[in-house]
Amino acid sequence: MIIDEAHDTTSEHPFKGNIDIKKLKDLVKKVGAKKIAYISMAGPVNMAGGQPFSMANLKAVHKFCKEHKIRLWFDATRAVENAYFIKVRERGYAKKSIAAILKEMVSHFEGIWVSAKKDLMVNIGGILATRDKRFFEEARNMVVVYEGLHTYGGLAGRDMEAMAIGIEEMVEYDNIRARIGQIEYFGHQLDKYNIPYVKPIGGHAIFLDAKKFLPHIPQDNFPAQTLAAEIYVDSGVRGMERGIVSAGRGRNHKTGEHNYPKLELVRLTFPRRVYTQAHIDVAAESVATVYQNRKNIKGLKMIYEPKYLRFFQGRFEKL
Repeated sequence: MIIDEAHDTTSEHPFKGNIDIKKLKDLVKKVGAKKIAYISMAGPVNMAGGQPFSMANLKAVHKFCKEHKIRLWFDATRAVENAYFIKVRERGYAKKSIAAILKEMVSHFEGIWVSAKKDLMVNIGGILATRDKRFFEEARNMVVVYEGLHTYGGLAGRDMEAMAIGIEEMVEYDNIRARIGQIEYFGHQLDKYNIPYVKPIGGHAIFLDAKKFLPHIPQDNFPAQTLAAEIYVDSGVRGMERGIVSAGRGRNHKTGEHNYPKLELVRLTFPRRVYTQAHIDVAAESVATVYQNRKNIKGLKMIYEPKYLRFFQGRFEKL
C-alpha cells in the first residue's frame, strides 16, 4: 500500500514510507474491511530503503482505520529513527523532543512490536505492547508456552535492565543524530564514486540500487543477492538482499513463479555505537571497487530453497 514515490530510488520525497490512502480505500472497497485482520505500519520502511512515514500520513491512516474498524499495529523496531525524520523534515515538529514525537506516534496504534536489538541498543529481546486486553491475555499465555513467564519473557534480568536503560538513551537527540550522521557520511562517500543508492538517505542503512548497479543481470538471476555476495567476497562487509529473494513466491508458490518486486536493493546496515570513520571508508571503497568491476559480474542461481525464509537460508552458486 506504499506510495508510488517509494519505487523511484532517485525521488527525494521526504516521506517515502507513507501509506497511499487511495490504494488503501481501493483495497477495502474490493475485499471488505472484515477481510483485513489488521494494517501494519513500519517506520522507517525497510523494503523501501529505510524511508520514514510522516505524522500527517499516520493520522490519516489512523482515522481511516477507526472509521472502518480495522486494527492498526506498528512495527516500532526503528520508531526512534522515524521520529527523528519527523523532527527534521515535517513542519511543526522541529522544536519537539524525540521522546514527545515517539509518544505521539505510538498513541495512534492499537499495539506495537519491537525488536530490541535495534533502537534499544541491546543484544537480545523484544517488546509486545497492546491496548487490547483480550489480545494481551492471549499473547501472555503464548509467552509462557514459548518464552517463559510474561514478567520476563524468557529474558535474563540483566537483559531486561539493559532494555530499560536503552529506552531512556534511545530518545536522546545527540544519540540518534550521530547515528543518522554515520549513514549520511557513508552516502556522501558513495556519491564520490557515483554509486546508485536509494535517496533521500534514510535510517539505519544505505540501500544500494542493484538494478542500476548491475543493469545487465536479469531479475531472475538475483542482482541484489549477487551484489551483496560480491561486496562480501571483496572486503568481508556483510550486506543483505532486499529484492526478489526476499519477496519470495507468495501465492505463486504452486506455479513456481517468483514475486517480482519493483526494487532490487542491498541493505548495508549500521549497528548502534560501533564502527569508526575508517570502517565506513573501507566499506565505501569496497563498494566502489565492485562498481568499477561491475561489467564482469555475472548473476547467481539458487541451488537450495527452503520452504520458508529463503532470504535467510537459501544457497546460491555463481553462473
